Parts: sequence; C-alpha cells; structure tokens
Amino acid sequence: MAFTVQAGASRIALHHAMTVLVTGPDGQINGADQQGLFFRDTRLISAWMLTAAGLAWESLSGGAVSADMAKFYLTNPAIPSGTADIPRRSVALVLNRRIDAGLRDGITVTNYGRAAARFDLSVHIVSDFADVFEAKANRQAVRGENSVAWSPDIQTLTALHRNGDFVRGLTIRIKTPAVTYADSTLSFPIALQPGEAWHATLLYDLIDGSEMLTAPDSQIDPGDDTQTWRESVLQVQASDPSLDAFCAQASDDLAALRLGFTVDGRPVTMPAAGLPWFIAPFGRDSLIVSLQAMMLYPGFAQGSLAVLGQHQAAEYDPRRDAEPGKIMHELRYGELAHFKLVPHTPYFGTADATPLYLITLHEAWKATGDHALLTRHLVHAEAALRWIDTDGDRDGDGFQEYQARSATGYENMAWKDSGDAINMIDGSPVQGPKALCELQGYVYDAWTRMAEIFDALARPDQAAALRTKAASLFERFNAIFWDEAGGFYALTLDGTKRPVFSVASNPGHLLWSGIVPANRARRVVDRLMRADMFSGWGIRTLSADHARFDPYSYHNGSVWPHDNSLIALGMKRYGFAREAAQVARAVTDAARHFQAHQIPELYAGLTREPRSFPVRYAGANVPQAWAAGSAFALLQAMLSIAPDAPNGCLYVDPSLPDWLTEVTLRGLRCGSNSYDIQFRQGVPPDILRGNPSTVRVGPRPLR
Repeated sequence: MAFTVQAGASRIALHHAMTVLVTGPDGQINGADQQGLFFRDTRLISAWMLTAAGLAWESLSGGAVSADMAKFYLTNPAIPSGTADIPRRSVALVLNRRIDAGLRDGITVTNYGRAAARFDLSVHIVSDFADVFEAKANRQAVRGENSVAWSPDIQTLTALHRNGDFVRGLTIRIKTPAVTYADSTLSFPIALQPGEAWHATLLYDLIDGSEMLTAPDSQIDPGDDTQTWRESVLQVQASDPSLDAFCAQASDDLAALRLGFTVDGRPVTMPAAGLPWFIAPFGRDSLIVSLQAMMLYPGFAQGSLAVLGQHQAAEYDPRRDAEPGKIMHELRYGELAHFKLVPHTPYFGTADATPLYLITLHEAWKATGDHALLTRHLVHAEAALRWIDTDGDRDGDGFQEYQARSATGYENMAWKDSGDAINMIDGSPVQGPKALCELQGYVYDAWTRMAEIFDALARPDQAAALRTKAASLFERFNAIFWDEAGGFYALTLDGTKRPVFSVASNPGHLLWSGIVPANRARRVVDRLMRADMFSGWGIRTLSADHARFDPYSYHNGSVWPHDNSLIALGMKRYGFAREAAQVARAVTDAARHFQAHQIPELYAGLTREPRSFPVRYAGANVPQAWAAGSAFALLQAMLSIAPDAPNGCLYVDPSLPDWLTEVTLRGLRCGSNSYDIQFRQGVPPDILRGNPSTVRVGPRPLR
C-alpha cells in the first residue's frame, strides 16, 4: 500500500461567523504564530495557558473535529508534592472546545495514578485587544483603556477595552466550585483519588458595544447545521476517492465560511475569504467563490451581489481608492477601521471586482432564472459599467489600468495583489499604471454577458452597444497583447503602454473569459503546460525560468488552486478537455496530501517527482474559500454544467478522463428544477431524477 505524506497545520483554527480562535496544536495560545481569540477583527484573548502546579502540561494529541469544535488530550509532568510526588503521565486532561458566536471550554481532569493527586490547575488568560491588522503584523499601538474585573461571588471574569464609543470585550463564566483569580490567572484546586475525575466549564460571552453574543450551552450542536447544509446543497459522488473526498471537504469548508447579512430587509449569505485573517466581506474573493460554487450553492452569488452592491462606491475618496461605481475590495469591523485609521471601511483597492460583479450577476441569473435579480441589481450593474468606461480606463485608451490613488493603497489591484507580484522579464517591478491582461478579459466577458441581460430587459440598444464595444476590445487586445514569437499573451502593459512578456499564469484566465481567438488557443494551452509552468501539482503563478521565480513565494512561482481552476475552465471552453483534466488531476492529487483533503490557499511550486508531495506555503490560509471552491470548478471543467434557467434548459458537455470513470451529481439545481445525473465515460449522461427533455448535451450557447 502506497504511503501518503499528509501535511498538517502548525496551528488549530476554529470559527463561527466572525468569531475565530487560533491556537497551537495543543489548544493553547502562547503568543506564537499570531494566535488568539478574534471577534469582529479584535483579539479578545492573546494568551491562554494551562499549568499544573506551575508546570506546563504535555501535549499528546489534538485538533479540530469540525470547523467549530476541537478536542485536545494532555498529560501531566512529574509534579512535586508535599506528601508524595505525582508521577509523570498519571493524570490526564481533556479539553473540549466549541465556538458558536461565543466560546465554550470543557476541561476534564482524570487521575489514573495509584495514589491521590493534589495540585492547582491554572488557566492563564490575557487580553491585549489588538486590532486584526496589528495582530497579523505583530505590533500594537496603545489606544483607549483596558480593564479586568473579577466577581468571586458569581465566578465571572470580565475584560473590556474602551476607546470612546468603541467597546469590545468578553465575560468568562466559570461553572465549577472553588476557583480563585489573581495575576491574570484562574486557579482551581484539584484533589482526586485514583480513578476520580474533575470537570469545569468556562463560557466566554463576547461583547461588542451594547451587544453580547453568548457562549453555547452545550458541547454538542443540537441543530447540526453542517448536516443540514450537506443535505441542501449539491452532493457529489466520484469514482476517484481523492476527488470524492476533496469535494466533500470543500463543501464543508464553504459551509463553515458562510457570513450572514441583512440587505434591504432580506437575509443573505456570502462567503468569507478564509481563515484566520480574512473572515470579512471581500469583493474579488467572494465573487470568484460564487462563480466556482454556483452549482453547489447559488445562494453565495445572490448574497455577494447584495452585500457588494450595498457597499458600491458612490463618490470619490482617494484615501480608500473609491470611485463611483467601483466594487469594494475589503470591509473590516475592528478598532482601526472604526476610527478610520485604516482605509478598510470599505477599501476599494481592486480593479477586477467590478467586472467580476457583472459576470456573477449574469451567471446567477442563468442558474436561478430569477428575473427580479436583474432588476434588483440593475442600478449597481449600470454604475459598474460606467466605472469600467471611466475610472477603470484611466487614460481612455480602451484598456483597463490600475494605480493606487491612496498613499497607503495597494501596489497591485488584481488577484496577484502582493507588492512584488508583477515584474519585468529581468525581475524588476513593472511601473504603473498597469493594464493586466486578465482585466481586459474580464471586461470583455462582462460586456458580452451584460448584452444578454439587456436583451432580457428589452433594452436592445444597450445590448448592441456592448456587443460592439466587446468586439472592438477583442480586436485591439489581440493586436497589442499577443506575442507571436512566444505564442503567448503579455502579462500586462506597463505605464508607457509597452507590453511585458513575462510568462505567468495570468493569460490562462483569458481562456476562461473567451477573449482568445480559436486559432491561438492551442498555443496558449501548450505554453501553460510546459515544464516551466506546469509543476505536476498544478500550473505555477510564474515561469520557473523567470528571474523572479521562487517556488516558496506568494505569487512568483507558487501554485494556487483557484488560479488553476479558472484556467482549467478556460481550457475546456476551447475544447482542450485532456489538459483541463490534467490540471484537475494535479490539484486533486495535491489535496490528497493535505490533512482531511483540506487544500490550502496556495502551496509551493516545486516540481513533482516520484515519492514527492506538495509543500504548504508558510502562513497559507486554511480553510480558504476559493481554494475550496476550486474543487467544484475543476469538476465543472470536466463536466461543463451550464444552467440556462431563463430558457428552461440545463446544458452538460462531459469529458471524463481515464482516472475518473464515473461521477454522480445529486440535487443539481437549475432554476426551480432539480436533477440527479450520472456521468460515465463514453456514454450519454443518465438523468436519474428530473425532466430529461430539459437537459441538452453540448456547450451553452451565448445568446
């Protein structure tokens, strides 16, 4: 039997909504690796340490058992005692944790020794109330006032941070007799005969101003929300065990990353970007996840459109890089955002979220058939179209460019948004404004899709105008960005409008957008699959032959699952099913090597060799929404599921590779219809449930 190396996490992360707990593998918070209990972007607990008679417990095993629950097993060191020493590993401690808005800790201590065990169990708890940006950067400024109050009569500890009208804190209720508090430490006297056990419960209620979120009453969730999710969304059964497990874990990850909001009196759900740092509304991330997971759960798209439309920029604010019609990048709720000490209120430093908003609107309409979705978001769509024509095209040359107006704004404003992500062939940074290739593809796709929407709204003049603009962009883009000698597209135009021919993964998105002429698609696909780009674990962000290549970097040679999933969708769009399946297999194989098939945000772009395994990027977010969403986009790249609910049709165009002989989808929705469909190699799809006459085999036509 082959041995599989599985990369585990160096930290444990639990979360529910906007409450996140990051600990070490032993469940404790020792200040390392930006650990803590975070609530709405404020760290409420910065240290949480267990000791026995002042000595550290020994960790045996532990970890998360679900997104919101964890269990840890520890044992005692040798403890000196006035009567008889307590032998090492004769006392066991089990820590059960659960987050549901608030936090619940259940601590059980059992004496397995042959003599009585007497010692003080201590829990050291510190609250620094750092903003999430400060915690991530490991630095903190002093603001406001912190207070800690112990109420021995009701055994309650309250820690508060006040800065004007900003108040965050927590109250810890201790459910056990005989506890004392001093010097940031809760102390419990333990006296156990052989075989006896002791139990305590700590309930952490979280405070935001006048609002308090209470800890769960029980260790077990009686509603079992994850099971309800599993039964309500698309279910995948695949003949390949790795793909099957990848999709199952990805579905659970996306369930755990749901954020609930109310927009215009309607409850909606959108995906957070990822743990631990990005439990907040995002523009680009939420929209791409919505597109990836459309067949899993169309509600993500509906929620993302509503929340992002609500926060669409209405006026210029250079400090936040806001421009009328622009879709936001990131919204935060911590102290720095509250006092506008950071621009994330929201911050608009993204050039791609606005066309992606239009693409998502079209795809959500196709999936649901909800005409009201178009009328509800038309004002946002028209504002987005105006932004594309004006501030999106900074110099009026017909291409999209970006450059921060804010002094603290992002250097790069597309998905590769690290400061060193966009480079010349010699490795020097590209000087802006930058016209990245994929931005042109997104706009082309958005215009084409919005033309169909305007047809549906009986506005043929606007539809015709957009088709004319899209056709013009197609011609100009392919004339200026194409490198005939290299058989590939320029990564970007620099600030002087010169093309930069660094080989990167970005042009792969052009296939997804449909802006590549059919007679060039083969050369683009072949270039992406060459050894300097395709690592065997996926397509790298940057060629291994480039001067800036570093397989361990964030964007200069690593592999991102979501990037690969969009490229695979584009490959299948142009008929390159074999290559799309090859990419899908590479990422699925990588997922097999990560604990529980929970694929991280990115991993190193090392070449796959016999007996090798993917290497996690240090600090990668896990779970991460568009990494999880890649499971369904890669599946989509092989099955080509394309709902056309407004016209009462579901299009399928499967191409199963040799390693995937069968896939069954249950609960596949298209408007008000639901289907169970079995796909097998070499035979037409079998409609197990649903009206077969509404299923069409072939690509969905662009109307």
